[in-house]
Amino acid sequence: LICVLVIPSLVSLLWMTAFGGTAIEQVMAGNAVLSEAGQPLKLFAMLEELPLAAISAPLAIALVVIFFVTSSDSGSLVIDTITAGGKTDAPVSQRVFWAVFEGLVAIVLLIAGGLGALQAAAVSTGIPFALVLLAMCASLWMGMRALRRVQQQPATADK
Repeated sequence: LICVLVIPSLVSLLWMTAFGGTAIEQVMAGNAVLSEAGQPLKLFAMLEELPLAAISAPLAIALVVIFFVTSSDSGSLVIDTITAGGKTDAPVSQRVFWAVFEGLVAIVLLIAGGLGALQAAAVSTGIPFALVLLAMCASLWMGMRALRRVQQQPATADK
């Protein structure tokens, strides 16, 4: 639990605090380059103003690549497990298929409509999933309330 929940949350908190604070400080100091940079270049515009930019920019690229690869791998694992009927030991070729398919869908969306199309697809597929998660939360809540009522009933002896 600590390695899966607490440590990543703390690292994210430190990362967002450091990068957000640095970016806010640069904008307040009048760094026009950062505020005028396009959305994809803002990270590199911020890093360019810091010492060791020649090291931090390639490191940032590597970290972004690692983030996307691990996210894609996790998504492929989930889809593979679902399509295998819950089995976690599905054939490797099946998982490779889902990873390649996921990548091809992203490439097609990027080529067809750019980043906006990819973002729209992510939102349009995420909203129904969020509704399913809300229904699951409501179901869990009702189930826990029903269980509490059953546990609070006095035990009856079998006759």
